[in-house]
Amino acid sequence: MGHAMPARKFSVDPNEYPFTSRWLERSGSRMHYIDEGTGTPVLLLHGNPTWSYLYRNIIKELRGEARLIVPDYPGFGFSDHPPGYGYTPAEHADWVNALIDHLKLKNIVLVVQDWGGPIGFSIATKRPKDFAGFVILNTWCWPPTFDAKIFSWIMGSRFLGRYIAIRKNFFVNKIVPGLIFHKEKITPALLKAYSDPFPTEASRQGVWVFPREIRYSSDWLAEIESKLHLLKDRPVAMIWAKKDAGLGKRKYINRWLSHFPHAKPDELEDASHYIQEDRPDRIVEAIRDVLRCPGGFLKSGPSGACPY
Repeated sequence: MGHAMPARKFSVDPNEYPFTSRWLERSGSRMHYIDEGTGTPVLLLHGNPTWSYLYRNIIKELRGEARLIVPDYPGFGFSDHPPGYGYTPAEHADWVNALIDHLKLKNIVLVVQDWGGPIGFSIATKRPKDFAGFVILNTWCWPPTFDAKIFSWIMGSRFLGRYIAIRKNFFVNKIVPGLIFHKEKITPALLKAYSDPFPTEASRQGVWVFPREIRYSSDWLAEIESKLHLLKDRPVAMIWAKKDAGLGKRKYINRWLSHFPHAKPDELEDASHYIQEDRPDRIVEAIRDVLRCPGGFLKSGPSGACPY
């Protein structure tokens, strides 16, 4: 369990993704993850419809300085589709939590974007002593606002939403390239890497469930937000893509600042939702800033060593 196995479902350019595949097995199903480098563990969580490939440039840059751990949720990337799995964010969080236990991770720096925010913070608020700091990228952690509900009603609906997400593979074919700001980065190889995990309609179930859960997981999301105060003394970096049509609005930054007022939002004019594709360099800088905070806690370390 957790060792390298040659069981990838599709091929990916080894120059872009030069990592060893590892697997966590539970009840006969396997979740794929990357575990590169040594030192402070940095856990990077993706959203919809992406996978660990999203963080490849950050892993390559930092694996000489820290330990980068990046899972693919069940039904995404190289991971299995477990029988009877519901693909809800709470279920994904259970798998990630099991990975943390399996790898015996402590003093974790958590990096989150899109659904990675609720998934990651649902875990961190339950075991706050294991988390040393956070890097927040265009995500949320609370029940949906009105505009998010509209998106969920449409894209998560049983008929139109399922047709768009499952039959037409809309998230992969349209949303991913549509929400990368630097269009020159959208190459055939990149589009292939994001489409290959979803070759059939059956493989796209999780892509449709995520927008549905914006509404269906409201109580779960509210509970997470109510416990963010347990993490208020941790260093928090925020890198925010202002060109993100959904999450780029200032109200999302302000809501995060209501919980982490010491964070210093770095607002980018040249990045959209998939900020890891647009500006991986700024994410690398933010992770380094949090890693500089000794022990990960604001009250520790010499004055000036930690920027948060």
